[in-house]
Amino acid sequence: MAKRKNTPAPDPAVLATALSGHRTGGPSSRERGRHVPVLRGDIGMQIARDGTWFYHGSPITRKPLVKLFSTVLVRDSDDEFYLVTPTEKCRISVDDAPFVAVSLDTQGEGSTQSLTLHTNVGDQITVNDAHPIRVTFDPVTREPSPYLLVRDRLEALIARPVYYELAEIGCEEEIDGDQLYGVWSEGSFFPLGRLENEIVDDA
Repeated sequence: MAKRKNTPAPDPAVLATALSGHRTGGPSSRERGRHVPVLRGDIGMQIARDGTWFYHGSPITRKPLVKLFSTVLVRDSDDEFYLVTPTEKCRISVDDAPFVAVSLDTQGEGSTQSLTLHTNVGDQITVNDAHPIRVTFDPVTREPSPYLLVRDRLEALIARPVYYELAEIGCEEEIDGDQLYGVWSEGSFFPLGRLENEIVDDA
């Protein structure tokens, strides 16, 4: 019986070349009005929960490629994720959020402080009303999943160490009759959860 040859995984750099004419943040509304990108379907790309990008099962280790792909990532009205250029639209799978917030910068303190989160693809996002933090809790384990809105319905999962940092600088506030624990940034309060969720212990 002939031995099956191992077929090397496709080179993501080839895909990057094919996705020519990319625009940071995806095509503009004016470009979308002029052109309808050709839907290529699923291209075998996946973003794992820890932020690792895979192409046909192999991790993409070249950070410039990951950053390039991230600039044309779009979450469409069907809640699917696509790499979109003026000419092509390629569906990819995302296990949780497409980005991960990996570090935190803090300026000031209390209600006047400003929080800036850095993502795994190089974005620097200041937490504010346009870029809020939200936290969901698993209904069984009560495990928190905190997110930051990066742009256009694309979120970053806040890494556990960063969530701990937020919990450490958080405070208690009463909002609409509920005692909430959260953080201030740019003059707005962002809840991390109710006090009975034991934010710090369960994080």
